[in-house]
Amino acid sequence: MYNIRAMNTFDIEEELNKLPHSPGVYIMHNENEAILYVGKALDLHNRVRQYFRAGHGHNNSPKITKMVSQIAYFEYIITASEMEALVLECNLIKEHRPKYNTLMTDDKGYPYIKLTVGDLFPRIMMSHRMSRDKSLYFGPFTDRKAVHDTIALVKKLFHLRNCNRDLNNSKCDDRPCLYYQIGQCPAPCAGLISREDYYKNVEEAAAFLNGNTRPVINRLKKEMSDYAERMEFEKAAETRDILESVEKISEKQRVSSSSTDDKDIIAMARADKDSVISIFFIRDGSLIGRENHHMSIDTDDTDSEIVTAFIKQFYFAVPFVPKEILTITGVEDEQVITDYLSDRKGQKVVITTPQKGEKKGLIKLAADNARLVLEQDIERIKRAEKRTTGACMEIAEIIGAENVVRMEAFDISNISGYHSVASMVVFENGKPKRNAYRKFKLRSVEGPDDYASMKEVLSRRYTDEKLGPLPDVIMMDGGKGQVHIAEAVLNSIGLEIPVCGMVKDDKHRTRGLYYQDEEVDFKPGSEAIHMVTALQDETHRFAIDYHKQLRSAEQTRSILDDIKGIGPKRRKALLLHFKDVDNIKKATLEELSEVEGMDAKAASAVYEFFN
Repeated sequence: MYNIRAMNTFDIEEELNKLPHSPGVYIMHNENEAILYVGKALDLHNRVRQYFRAGHGHNNSPKITKMVSQIAYFEYIITASEMEALVLECNLIKEHRPKYNTLMTDDKGYPYIKLTVGDLFPRIMMSHRMSRDKSLYFGPFTDRKAVHDTIALVKKLFHLRNCNRDLNNSKCDDRPCLYYQIGQCPAPCAGLISREDYYKNVEEAAAFLNGNTRPVINRLKKEMSDYAERMEFEKAAETRDILESVEKISEKQRVSSSSTDDKDIIAMARADKDSVISIFFIRDGSLIGRENHHMSIDTDDTDSEIVTAFIKQFYFAVPFVPKEILTITGVEDEQVITDYLSDRKGQKVVITTPQKGEKKGLIKLAADNARLVLEQDIERIKRAEKRTTGACMEIAEIIGAENVVRMEAFDISNISGYHSVASMVVFENGKPKRNAYRKFKLRSVEGPDDYASMKEVLSRRYTDEKLGPLPDVIMMDGGKGQVHIAEAVLNSIGLEIPVCGMVKDDKHRTRGLYYQDEEVDFKPGSEAIHMVTALQDETHRFAIDYHKQLRSAEQTRSILDDIKGIGPKRRKALLLHFKDVDNIKKATLEELSEVEGMDAKAASAVYEFFN
């Protein structure tokens, strides 16, 4: 449970004394209620108190010292065990991305190749997760294009079906589809291949995906030779191309001869506040791929802290856990992390830091890769940061704030007063956060009154806690008038949030910000102007799209609802059957009668209405 108090009544010394000697997660907040840091503890009482005692543990770190100086209050969640606290810590870090936690800056998903061997006639496809079903999974892979190419190749080599029909229950068709005509599918849908013969192809495909490519290579070489002898050079060339693709896939680097167990190799390189973690995926003794992740770090973060933060965030987000994880440095909380990963995998998982031999060589290989990536990407990273977080820092400088992370922008859209709607767009760290966007249909305002509309929308937004955390700055699509409306609303509900107006020039280009009754121009070459322009354009687009959606829905309802005998169910059935109103208008009486739920009387009513 949370231990939460209003900021103005929160006495840190008093609350420190009340901390329980229990495992759990603690959450540090600043005076604006933003989350600064999330951590876990075996003993909340001892761990949290250390932050506020000079000379104790992590308070020696400059980063932590700076963080502690900003803490206005903290809260905590008691858990049943340290493992439960670890899981909760990882989830909260991923959700809130606190400023002072070491974070992965490039979250990605890892695709698998899925073979649906539980079906009567299995399919092959890409999957973003490994589920506990009857299917076979191969991966994870780090190159999505390679996954698509491999799936296409397997279909061609082993004649696995392309369609997504449910052949477990459906009856066979009389005619096979086009893929059968061009020789790429044996047409199980038409009953032209038995399940036993089809399943032989599936077993060969599974062996191929497991790395047994030699039988396929030998078969293709013989086919190519036979085509050439018969002077069928076009087919020989096509077979040669397939052979080259297979050989390319089979050229996996064999990195371990002593063990066929799955393992991941984790190493890192760092420079100032940039760090790259390089992870190699070894499956059945073969290097199947590698991935590089950039970490946002502080100069006083230790290598062990960085690698530990990566392991927590990475393995709590991917579905597959290997039996062994080799790391370049020791890992903090190793026991509780390995216990959790072992529990997920269903067998023992170990984390080791090799000191010599073949495994040490693998660590060096990953470390060399990380250094190379860091050297190549550091300038690109700097440019990307300048466009996003750098632009946020410029905005913070304009309004005199320490930091600007979350910005919310509003726009009103109406056409001659028809369906006035509003949009709220959210940018975090200079990037759109689309799952936080919100749409508002005006309730109390009739006609094109933008000021009254904005007052209603802002009041609804900032009195509803369910709409997300408060922003660091509000951006209004307009100048002085819109800004003053927003400020008046905020004052009426007791909030102090900076409000800026996004001002455009005569050519409808963003030229500056209206803030505290003055127009502030952007610096020459400013990245902030590009970000604000993107924010303004996105806000306008989002409002217009919502407006169009409502108008389209209203037009559809008004036309069909005017027909006697057509209620919601029949209206839905008509639209599902004919797709749109234009097709309904063109339909014959017989076609209308074929729609589910339409009797002769209803069909006649629709036909007569449009004719």
